[in-house]
Amino acid sequence: MTYRKGNSISRRTLLVAGAAGVGAAVLYRPSVVRAAEEASVSVGRQPWAAANSPITEYMMQQKLFEKHAAKQGYNLKVDWRDYPSAMPQVEAFVSNNLDLGMWGNTPIIRGIAAKQPWSILNVGEGHLRFVLATRPDSGIRNVQDLKGKTVGALLGGDPYNALSQILLYQLGSGDPKANGIKIVNTPTQAQAATVPTGLDAAVVIYPAFLKAQKDVGTVGIVNSYGYTEDYYKGPEGEGAGILLPSVKKSPFYPDGYYLHRSMWMAQNKLLEKAPKLAVAFMSAQQEALEALVKMDPGDVSQLVKKYWELPPELGAKVWKDDVLYARKWVWSTRGDVSAVVAASKFMVAGGLISQPTTWDQIDKAISKGAPLMQQAYEASGKVPDEAAFTAKDVADVRGLPVWEQSKWPKED
Repeated sequence: MTYRKGNSISRRTLLVAGAAGVGAAVLYRPSVVRAAEEASVSVGRQPWAAANSPITEYMMQQKLFEKHAAKQGYNLKVDWRDYPSAMPQVEAFVSNNLDLGMWGNTPIIRGIAAKQPWSILNVGEGHLRFVLATRPDSGIRNVQDLKGKTVGALLGGDPYNALSQILLYQLGSGDPKANGIKIVNTPTQAQAATVPTGLDAAVVIYPAFLKAQKDVGTVGIVNSYGYTEDYYKGPEGEGAGILLPSVKKSPFYPDGYYLHRSMWMAQNKLLEKAPKLAVAFMSAQQEALEALVKMDPGDVSQLVKKYWELPPELGAKVWKDDVLYARKWVWSTRGDVSAVVAASKFMVAGGLISQPTTWDQIDKAISKGAPLMQQAYEASGKVPDEAAFTAKDVADVRGLPVWEQSKWPKED
């Protein structure tokens, strides 16, 4: 939130009807009209990723953030900003140039380790499919064929984390070097999905894979859910849709080899100075999600065609994959934030950080936002009912909501 002169939040003078005077205004509350507070908030999003893209697009089109902010007493101006990935948003947060943003486990872990003044809010998207992709002429048909090969992955991000978990349960080690695999950093998902010269394979997010599959014939081997893709041929059979037995050994099953969640993050100063704006933001997302799940999935994908560049039948696959589409609610649970704890252990093993994230640190990271999320949940009609948070017959990892963290077990 900006606090510069001209953009700062300011309380306007109380307007009093007629010649009643101040004393009468206090005595007769109906005669007092309180003007809305002026506020300006910057919001970062990743429209080339998954569910956050159509949800925020719908919020922008319908001005839902502004609508819910008005209910909380604010006349809100929103500065929406598109980012290609997490890191530019993180840099903007560090420089106090962004109020709300969304990213995955690795930047959250680094922020917690550095004691940044940021808080975790609700789920932005999750259960994104990461595909191990290759060229049809590469000779790579399964994970075992990666031994001694060069693989592209976004180092320090979810694609690499997903790859490391696939390698761990398929080859016995999450360290690529243990199997002679060379990793090349590929920060651009669109380029990585084409598997350019110099790479034998790459792990890429689903929207980028689908576009490359359509445009240049990229083929998929396996995905982070633990299922085979079309080009697979191995001990379990041939073709797509085969569940690899090793995925059931993962602590993240049924989510898959990797528990992907991208969370909305807030500057603590925003939550301290204007907490109701966070309530409005989360309420707006819930309204957008509820509207979108009633639409045809292909039509939802076309809201962001300029980013995904996919026809309706392919764009629908991305939308229907997402955990928010399945749940129909945006609230964070213990299962969602457990991804941060688990991923931090992998980062320690890889020498990226010295200590894993603890549950005490998680408690601190959610403590400011959790009660505000509960307010948004209640204002949105308490969707879902309490039983849905801990349901077992679902395809994603859940748990009690973050506002009930006092009831959480602190060990996995």
